[in-house]
Amino acid sequence: MLFEPRSGRLAAWGNALLAGLVSPDEASMSIVGEDAVHRVEGLPGEPGPVGLTLALGRMRALGVTGLRVALPAPGHPLGLSGPPEFNARALDAEEAVVAVGAAVGLVPEVAEAGPSGDVHTSVIWHCLPVREAPPADVPSLGEAERELTEALREATAALTRLDVAGSGPVADAALSAYRARAEAGREVLAPGYPPRAVRVLALAQRVDLLVSLAYEHGPGGAVAASEMAARAEALRPVERVARRALVAAYNAPVEERERGR
Repeated sequence: MLFEPRSGRLAAWGNALLAGLVSPDEASMSIVGEDAVHRVEGLPGEPGPVGLTLALGRMRALGVTGLRVALPAPGHPLGLSGPPEFNARALDAEEAVVAVGAAVGLVPEVAEAGPSGDVHTSVIWHCLPVREAPPADVPSLGEAERELTEALREATAALTRLDVAGSGPVADAALSAYRARAEAGREVLAPGYPPRAVRVLALAQRVDLLVSLAYEHGPGGAVAASEMAARAEALRPVERVARRALVAAYNAPVEERERGR
């Protein structure tokens, strides 16, 4: 139930590979995760789709020095820099990866096949031209952490007033599973990420989990249309803050390097 976008895994392990901290095979396996296969289509110099290992090597040869995440939503082009064609495709997928050092970006297209209980997921990353410009609305790690803390406090108070399901057996079970996974030492980011980025990512995922619970598990007392609207109004800015924090965490190595120039 944790929000771990594929673009985040690609950027995190791609950055670790570009920094020489992991092998190409380790990076590729970590990016694929539980999916069946990932391939990249549209890479300059490649006539057809290629595997991740080859694609990451090709991107390094193109001059890519880092990877950023974009998590856009309607009215909020978070992490994007254009052109409109790339932005539209990224918005449709709700995520993308933007390269640093070469004017290319990657947008995932996810396909599932197979019967229930034995579904195989494949991903094609479409490589497209991007505009080399600062990404939209990406905060620093410090800003993201402060925003998350404040948003979590405000959302908890608002949802409590609205009697929205933020507690009870379902919520308790989901939060317990989250804590167990975190305490088991799951590597939420790749090698080379600063501890603050790991902390911000974990907090953003927890906030996202609480928002999902509020939307998905019972309306509590919010049964009237006006109350449902009030719940959505309370959650919308929290979702925005969580997405901004996720992007800040995944982009941390690139942003730190750029600030250090």
